[in-house]
Amino acid sequence: MQLTAKHHEYWRRNLRIASILLAIWFVVTFVVAYFARSLTFNFFGWPFSFWMAAQGALVIYLLLIIYYARYMNKLDEEFGVAEGDLE
Repeated sequence: MQLTAKHHEYWRRNLRIASILLAIWFVVTFVVAYFARSLTFNFFGWPFSFWMAAQGALVIYLLLIIYYARYMNKLDEEFGVAEGDLE
């Protein structure tokens, strides 16, 4: 099967959003955790380092998953490869 310019555009946008979301995941997981002890301000009544380790990272991961699913559904519809369009 010969890939068209439309296929290349779809995969380029797919890889771009995946790369951005993986970079956000990396920052939340490793960078914030590494510098957490120096983050000494209070956030919702708790030290930010505790909040980020206990709850914040999980919330951000959930938001990343939801955003990726919505973005990919929109991208699939834009390029005509949504699940309902394959019939």
